[in-house]
Amino acid sequence: MFLQTDLNGRREANPMTRRKRTAALSLTPDELLARSPWFGSLDAAARDRVRADMSEKTVARNETLGYHGERQNVWFGILEGLVKWSIVARDGRTVTLGGQLAGSWFGEGTLIRRVPRQSNLIAVRDSRVAMIPLTTFNWLRQQCPSFNDFLLAQVTERLHWFMGNVVVYGLLDTDSLVARALVGMVHPLLNPVGVRQFQLSQEELASLAGVSRQTCNKAMKHLRDAGLIRSEYGGFVVLDLPGLQAIAQ
Repeated sequence: MFLQTDLNGRREANPMTRRKRTAALSLTPDELLARSPWFGSLDAAARDRVRADMSEKTVARNETLGYHGERQNVWFGILEGLVKWSIVARDGRTVTLGGQLAGSWFGEGTLIRRVPRQSNLIAVRDSRVAMIPLTTFNWLRQQCPSFNDFLLAQVTERLHWFMGNVVVYGLLDTDSLVARALVGMVHPLLNPVGVRQFQLSQEELASLAGVSRQTCNKAMKHLRDAGLIRSEYGGFVVLDLPGLQAIAQ
């Protein structure tokens, strides 16, 4: 009988019965805008300006989209892939603040505060990013009250999430760190599409959780054994979000 090793090192028979690899979400700029609540609330003239001014950039895996200390002049939206926020200390230690999936927008805090970036933006996998210029972003803030309502809600939610990260890195064990990274993958701020089935390797998840791949592998086994997630070829499925949230708090 033909045997094949899965991502977790297990030998399994009859690979034709395995679930297919989850297709990664890939959006066109128009599809991203159509999925964005703030865009639907704009009038026709404002929507036309956003479409005309928006550009697209491809970012290769491990390439940096934005550096700590640089001036940011665009607002980012994810069309495809995964981009993480991270901070590197002088001694080389890294703290990952979170990841952004397709459909999400980010970087508004830096633009509103008008200060240099305080973190690095790194592509965890090959990604495509939409960019709205600072001038257009500021024009939307000045002309469209509904856009400011969206930004206020997003900034507030992001603050709450980052405050939770402070608690996580200070108090929680590695299983909880991985659980929180998984919860973050389905958080509406980072994953507005709301999917619970992800094409994500354990190396990528370990990067988001800020742990080693070996530690992530052990934690994932514990979460699988508890019935909270299910591993698939090339990814995983969240089965019990409240259960993960309980571990991640």
